[in-house]
Amino acid sequence: MRARTRGSSSAGRIVAIVADVLAFVIVAWILLYLLDANQNNSLVDLVHDAATWLATWSYDLFTFDRDWVQVVVGYGIAAVAYLVIGHALAGWLARR
Repeated sequence: MRARTRGSSSAGRIVAIVADVLAFVIVAWILLYLLDANQNNSLVDLVHDAATWLATWSYDLFTFDRDWVQVVVGYGIAAVAYLVIGHALAGWLARR
């Protein structure tokens, strides 16, 4: 029984770490956008592509006239969702 608890706890930690990394990538893109990072830079392009893929489902959920608000809200919803769902799942796995 003890080994099963340890395994569930490890799985919960892994899920929480993955959720944190996904949210970090999205928040990094939001900050790069707000700080007007060079769009021709390969790192900026990589972060943008990853964040866009992760937030595909949430980006056009709401539309705003200002581009910066669209980016913050559209990508921010995905970042918060990954954190909330990921940590809820991690907590559930840790209790198993």
